[in-house]
Amino acid sequence: MAITLQELQMYKNFDELASDVLDLAKEILPDQLIYLTSFSDTQQIILKLSNYDTEILLTEGMMINLSDTVCDRIDFENKQPLVYEDIREQTCPSDLRNTLESVNAKSYLGIPISFIDGERFGTLCAVHHEQSRFDEKSITMLQRIVRMFSYYLVLERVAYRDSLTELYNRHYLSRFFEEHSESGGAVFFLDLDGFKKVNDIYGHDAGDLVLKEVASKLEKFADEYDDAFAVRLGGDEFIVHFPHILSKEEMSERAQHVLGILSTWDANYQLSTSVGIASYPSGSTNDLNTVLKNADEALYRAKKAGKNTYKFF
Repeated sequence: MAITLQELQMYKNFDELASDVLDLAKEILPDQLIYLTSFSDTQQIILKLSNYDTEILLTEGMMINLSDTVCDRIDFENKQPLVYEDIREQTCPSDLRNTLESVNAKSYLGIPISFIDGERFGTLCAVHHEQSRFDEKSITMLQRIVRMFSYYLVLERVAYRDSLTELYNRHYLSRFFEEHSESGGAVFFLDLDGFKKVNDIYGHDAGDLVLKEVASKLEKFADEYDDAFAVRLGGDEFIVHFPHILSKEEMSERAQHVLGILSTWDANYQLSTSVGIASYPSGSTNDLNTVLKNADEALYRAKKAGKNTYKFF
């Protein structure tokens, strides 16, 4: 599950630590432009530059199609850096040479940054508008800096992710409301109908697999809508949050869509989903507990109406 820029912005002291990482890297390679990136499923984001270099055509916040980047060619599996001291040499493939030349870089060093489970975070890179020399000692030191940065990322991620499903948790939802709820939005409160029987009949291992499948389906569902995200509150209770004001027709359409997504299961599992929907206005401080209470009340009415349906608060 790729990390988002919104999630990174909630990490404690992320900006300060990113600056420290670049400063340390700059001590090792003082002549290079150093930059830190992160990956989404489809794009690379330039998070931070060590300095502004008029010779190199990169800027903070730049987003590039991941398949068009040099960093996507790094060997993340074996945690090996990608090094081109002079892109004009035959060892540099022509398509990568064109990519680097498009930003006026003649040399490139890319260090992979991954989470402990191997999922890619992004890269720490060094580029120059002239050919460069990257000695083994310098590369090793940069790899050590990246390793320490990775430990920080893991600690922060644990604070905001559910350990079973890797969806966001309630802590993330609370932080989001603290910082962004003034724009208004809508909450879908979802509960699985019949989940207790799965645990009772097939065991908790089967139940955990169901929860992971729900999480995967909800994440794909949320990805269909700008800035939406899915949360596991606990047990078989989930939230999908939409950070924009929606019409009742739009919410109905999305509710019907998610009910359809969660209606297909193993033939042995008699499962469906009930959904409670609550919206909250823009331009005011919104209390998460109140919004969830409203959505929970709507969910209760959906259960009372026969389950496998949705109700509005």
